[in-house]
Amino acid sequence: MFFPSCLPPKLGKFGPLSTICFQPAQGPIWPTVLSGQFNFLCIRLLIVNHKGQHSQRMQKPLHYYLKGSNTTAKMPRIMIKGGVWRNTEDEILKAAVMKYGKNQWSRIASLLHRKSAKQCKARWYEWLDPSIKKTEWSREEEEKLLHLAKLMPTQWRTIAPIIGRTAAQCLEHYEFLLDKAAQRDNEEDTADDPRKLKPGEIDPNPETKPARPDPVDMDEDELEMLSEARARLANTQGKKAKRKAREKQLEEARRLAALQKRRELRAAGIDAQKKRKKKRGVDYNAEIPFEKKPSQGFYDTSMELYEGLEPNFKRLRQQHLDGELRNEKEERERKRDRQKIKKKKESDLPSAILQTSGVAEFTKKRSKLVLPAPQISDAELEEVVKLGQASEVARQTAEESGITNSASSALLSEYSLSNSAMTTGLRTPKTPAAQDKILQEAQNLMALTNVDTPLKGGLNTPLHQSDFSGVTPQRQAVQTPNTVLTTPFRTPGPGSEGSMTPQGALTPKGPGTVTPGVTPGRTPLRDKLNINSEEQLADPAYARHLQRESREQLKLGLMSLPIPKNDFEIVLPENAETELEEMETETGYMEDASEIELRNQAARDAEQEKELKLRHTAVQRILPRPSEVNESILRPLGTDPLSELQQAEEIIKKEMITMLHFDCLHHPPANQQRSKQRGPASTSNNAEHIAHLDRHPYKPISNEELAHASELLSQEMEVVRAGMGHGDLSMEAYSQVWEECYGQVLYLSAQSRYTRANLASKKDRIDSLEKKLEINRGHMTCEARRAARLERRLKVLLGGYQSRAVGLLKQHGELWEQVEQAATELHTFTELKKQEDTAIPRRQEALREDVERQQEREKELQQRYGDLLLEKEALLSAKY
Repeated sequence: MFFPSCLPPKLGKFGPLSTICFQPAQGPIWPTVLSGQFNFLCIRLLIVNHKGQHSQRMQKPLHYYLKGSNTTAKMPRIMIKGGVWRNTEDEILKAAVMKYGKNQWSRIASLLHRKSAKQCKARWYEWLDPSIKKTEWSREEEEKLLHLAKLMPTQWRTIAPIIGRTAAQCLEHYEFLLDKAAQRDNEEDTADDPRKLKPGEIDPNPETKPARPDPVDMDEDELEMLSEARARLANTQGKKAKRKAREKQLEEARRLAALQKRRELRAAGIDAQKKRKKKRGVDYNAEIPFEKKPSQGFYDTSMELYEGLEPNFKRLRQQHLDGELRNEKEERERKRDRQKIKKKKESDLPSAILQTSGVAEFTKKRSKLVLPAPQISDAELEEVVKLGQASEVARQTAEESGITNSASSALLSEYSLSNSAMTTGLRTPKTPAAQDKILQEAQNLMALTNVDTPLKGGLNTPLHQSDFSGVTPQRQAVQTPNTVLTTPFRTPGPGSEGSMTPQGALTPKGPGTVTPGVTPGRTPLRDKLNINSEEQLADPAYARHLQRESREQLKLGLMSLPIPKNDFEIVLPENAETELEEMETETGYMEDASEIELRNQAARDAEQEKELKLRHTAVQRILPRPSEVNESILRPLGTDPLSELQQAEEIIKKEMITMLHFDCLHHPPANQQRSKQRGPASTSNNAEHIAHLDRHPYKPISNEELAHASELLSQEMEVVRAGMGHGDLSMEAYSQVWEECYGQVLYLSAQSRYTRANLASKKDRIDSLEKKLEINRGHMTCEARRAARLERRLKVLLGGYQSRAVGLLKQHGELWEQVEQAATELHTFTELKKQEDTAIPRRQEALREDVERQQEREKELQQRYGDLLLEKEALLSAKY
């Protein structure tokens, strides 16, 4: 019987005793510890208060039962549930989880005599679960662990799923990192792991350790446990499943017997038809339910009424009309496959265990090799090789022909590997030394753990710089140095600035000399042919810097040139152009197509400009022109004879009408071009213009005639100005006259024409004003709509600025109030200081007088005290 059933009422306060039980034996009732610690006081009280046939014997001391007495009676072995897990127990636990699932841990623990349900559950979730990651910790996981431990201290159940490990693994590795950091700070040997168990120690967490291999000769208890588990796990069917299988087997045997019987009867010549059971109701396999057969012959459909479906206006989007897209369908199928795989893993746990059981526990999936993109393409490499080969061939040809001057050697440099480059040991540039983030985070955590009380004062504990920008720490990307970008173009060397010597100096250097500014050990730059230009190896800012430097160098070079004497003269031969053309013909010079195109374009532009100057002034200035020509301005025929002035006016009008027809036909205005798309009215207008031009042909005017006409107009203007006494007309007067003339023009909407205001009636003037008001209202509406759109757009663009401006204004007001308050306080304290400066000397003088008065009084009292002491002594001496 268990302990709580025989506990006294007041015994529970001594400690938890639910894990200690009594086992009935031939002698007394022996206490056996299942798990936990002894509470010896409770056991003694229990033994003393227990009522039974061995109560007298149980009055002995407790250590007699626990340690054994001098008699032959010994206490049996104490059974503790727990300890190191063995391989047999792990396999039994896996098979039990395969059968019973991950919820019936008490039933699973009944198969393991030395383990409890809680320990079985912990063993599964801490070690045997296939989803547990048992590989080595990566650097990223360690940084994330230390970062999360700083953000959420001691919350390992929360940290574990973020990292992808168990809580025990996180805690163990966290302690390992702290111990490692402490050993490095103390400069101790890191070979001895302080967390390793010493001989004789008991592992407090055996569920997180690998299983111990089974011994060759197992105990009887272990063999019995193994056979019992094998027998219980082999029974994979319950009572109902067994009965169903038995009934199915009997039905199959009955069917086979009937089939054999029919075959034998058929062989004997007896045809025994199988009696089919008549089914009640409709046989859906043999007939069609509720079938209506159509009548024979043609069927009249004239009386049928077709009722169409109501259109669904909610599904008229483009995606509804086009149907489902292919990528959406594939995404849905992929999502469904992922759900199936996840459900299969959850339901089909045995297959997942079998798949992972044969794989080594400490395996790590190799990641893909990700290389950066090549900085030089194959085509560029081929181009460099070809240029190098061409330079080499030209250099060899020059050497064979005996040309060994400096100019040839400078132009035809050798691009092969030089002797100095071969003798000098080249080295690969190393990556910059990176800081150990894991060690820094561990040292920070140790420093925060061992920090002293803030009551001592002093500076804070120095910590390494860290960040709290997210759950994961910020990692420093280690980048291999780019040797392409660290070329001598970017490193100034000899001949880079202010030197006339080329960068690749022609003077050979000794083997021990090193070019200043160039990293020793690197491949020297040999770019005499300017294959690698500086602009190709630099960013835009650096390219602008190079251009600026080149301009400055060019200015310095031009300033260093000698002053020109300008005492030369050019003498050309008489037939220089002919000789030049013959020379170009002889040399076979071919002009470039781009130059030909530019020359032709310049000629076309000049021709177009010349043609534009010949057009009328209204066409040149793109002034508004009438779309229809009004020929009623001509005087009708058969009138009185005209004077010379009137004849001249009529000639001018006719010429003006001819010019208008010519411009409308060849250079139509913009409004007439837009009206061509509206109807056939433009065709009739063109026919009218052509007919008028046939009757009155247009004669083009030459530049000389235009210049002569301009001169005549200028002379006539001077004559009129002199005769009328006109002076220089100011802009204000011109504007006034223009407004007065423009005010006399009135548009009649009913007649669709313009007329003078003084010739129109009152009704026409009112209609004109109403039409003008309506047009202005239309313009106002359009402008208001446009302003509203702009206002909305500006509200979106400037809304944040406006709200911020309001906040800043409010802040400015508050700051101004604070400034005023501070100014008031400053003035107050200034006045207070002046008053205090005036009052302090008076107070000091008053205090000084009080002190002197007190000193004088103290002296008098001391003198009196001395006199009284002398008087007391005199009296005492006189008495004795």
